[in-house]
Amino acid sequence: MKCVYCGHLDSKVVDSRPTDEGSSIRRRRECLVCKKRFTTYEKFDSLPLLVVKKDGERVPYNSDKIKFGLIKACEKRPVSIHEIEALVDSIEKSIFNSLRQEITSNEIGELVMKGLKDLDDVAYVRFASVYKDFKDVDTFMKELLNILEEK
Repeated sequence: MKCVYCGHLDSKVVDSRPTDEGSSIRRRRECLVCKKRFTTYEKFDSLPLLVVKKDGERVPYNSDKIKFGLIKACEKRPVSIHEIEALVDSIEKSIFNSLRQEITSNEIGELVMKGLKDLDDVAYVRFASVYKDFKDVDTFMKELLNILEEK
């Protein structure tokens, strides 16, 4: 690391710790030539993840969209915001652990539905009715019967 004081290219790490948010590492360094200390921050360099929508459009991944959809599905249900955030984290972990640079909106929707099915049946049906675009009551009833059969 280049010294900010003398420009020398070598320094040693004196102290290293994560930041409060945990998204980067704070390092105290000492220049090997002038002996002055300075601080650097290291952040993870992640590749951008793109979501391929149904119409083929590619948009940057945004976990807030998942969270908003879950909050709407869980409205007036006994599901805490902590449970919703934990589900978002779990979905996000699955997405990023795949190490892919693109994921389809369908794949994300399936991950959300799988998580909701374990969390709350009513929220699952609410989300599924929008996600699967139920056209009539028969389609809705088939989904309800599938849930009942699984229990």
